[in-house]
Amino acid sequence: MNRPISGLYAVTPDMTDSTVLIGKVEAALRGGASVVQYRSKGGDDSRRQEQAGGIARLCRDCNAIFIVNDSVDLVRAVDADGVHLGRDDVDIAAARAALGSEKLIGVSCYNDMDRARSAQSQGADYVAFGSFFPSATKPLALRAGVDLLRIAASQISLPIVAIGGINEDNAAGLIAAGADAVAVVSALFEAPDIEVQARRFARLFQIPVNS
Repeated sequence: MNRPISGLYAVTPDMTDSTVLIGKVEAALRGGASVVQYRSKGGDDSRRQEQAGGIARLCRDCNAIFIVNDSVDLVRAVDADGVHLGRDDVDIAAARAALGSEKLIGVSCYNDMDRARSAQSQGADYVAFGSFFPSATKPLALRAGVDLLRIAASQISLPIVAIGGINEDNAAGLIAAGADAVAVVSALFEAPDIEVQARRFARLFQIPVNS
């Protein structure tokens, strides 16, 4: 079984240039990203498979977890470590039937504890809450309060991922409230030095944070 989700969870930006994207992911991994999620909502299947395959190889070399957003088929094609499912994707049972017990299944729970409890009961491997802050990636996303992390940490036995508008300044409060991982897009991949920025995020998980 794959190890639990924790630490810096890097979510890729949507890019057409595969070489540039893979270079950015490589920098994030050098800086200490422990999880990478490939998220691509557009483009042709061949490019998505090229990008996901390249990132999968990098993650294996760096002993990092590789998650694919939405697509069970792409997980299987590149032998990713798991899939992340949103409200409009296949359900957990269908994903598990397709992928087997060894793959990770993560579920977006937005600001909904009932959805998180249901995901846990259906066999998810981790849950994600957010958006905690305004997000350029998803400006219309539902907002979640930091207290939700405290509630989730006391009621959910799965790893908890926080997402949405997270940067180096606000991540520590989410970790203190119960987030096992922080999922970051813009604040990581738009940084002038991605490796240095990843190291700063990763360091937050090595320093005790008072709640």
